[in-house]
Amino acid sequence: MMHITPQAELSLYHTFSIKTNCDFLVEASSVEDLIEIYRNPEWKHLPKLPIGTGSNMLFTEYFAGVAVLNRLKGKRVTEDENFYFLEISSGEDWPKLVQWTVEKEMPGLENLALIPGCAGTAPIQNIGAYGVELKDVCDFVEYLDLQSFTLRRLASDQCNFGYRDSIFKQQLSGKALITKVGFKLPKTWSPKTGYGALQQLIEGEPTAQKIFDAVCQVRQSKLPDPRVMGNAGSFFKNPVISNAQFDELKLRYPSIVGYPAGDNIKIAAGWLIDNANLKGYTHGGARVHDQQALVIVNFNDATAQDVLSVAWHVKQTVWQKYQITLEHEVRFMGRTSETNLNAIFDGEAN
Repeated sequence: MMHITPQAELSLYHTFSIKTNCDFLVEASSVEDLIEIYRNPEWKHLPKLPIGTGSNMLFTEYFAGVAVLNRLKGKRVTEDENFYFLEISSGEDWPKLVQWTVEKEMPGLENLALIPGCAGTAPIQNIGAYGVELKDVCDFVEYLDLQSFTLRRLASDQCNFGYRDSIFKQQLSGKALITKVGFKLPKTWSPKTGYGALQQLIEGEPTAQKIFDAVCQVRQSKLPDPRVMGNAGSFFKNPVISNAQFDELKLRYPSIVGYPAGDNIKIAAGWLIDNANLKGYTHGGARVHDQQALVIVNFNDATAQDVLSVAWHVKQTVWQKYQITLEHEVRFMGRTSETNLNAIFDGEAN
């Protein structure tokens, strides 16, 4: 039997840990559960929100719908002479999965260590860190089609992966529930240690374990633990600007951090926020983290409005200082549908 809680309080189910409620909270541990939830005639007109670990979510107000906790579990490994093939159920915890692959000596995911979330949300955002993105290791994504209630499978090259983007955020948004993710890990492994922070921490010949340990060390030193202080990790995406704008900014700010991205330059959003002296900026119980400018924390029983006010101030300040528009990476859930900063603060410039 599925566990259904009416008028559930949601602070335990998202890492910002902000108190808010929903009409119904229901746990799904199988594809059959998911089908039953989405076909339930009593909930036909209610919005449904799948939640994994709630690590990239801010509830901006009461959610007038059904919050669906993804509890689909299972791992399967096959191999041929060149690759390990992993089939991972979407409710599996991502950090634990990465650690497991390193321990089982199936390298390839170690650069993605400690990214909060579950396997099923990884393809939606095309998560990435330290020179590796999910698309580099993804073989396929299986999903439940919410119109036909049949399982479908997309090969990696059909997922339209982009920077923190995929078909699941675009054409299939609201139409698909990811149930399983396939990974293809080459047995001829080549370490990815291009980032300076990793190079400094790895002694001697790099191994998957050494990279995993280094990534964990860097992330733990920079990012506050959401179990101690509520947060959703990196709040803003790294913006992409033209070479011309970057050259102009470089004259004014010689220490600005940017990386080539096709014909453009990707700017470190954390640098922009830090250089605008926004670390520690506080509104109510929310603030820009003192050590990591990319993170907004719930340090003292913050409301969603506190977090939104801090985010809006950061966005406005960065625009005024550099003429760069920041977009939030964290998903905002409104009363019945997803929303964003501009929609919430519409009419207040930029």
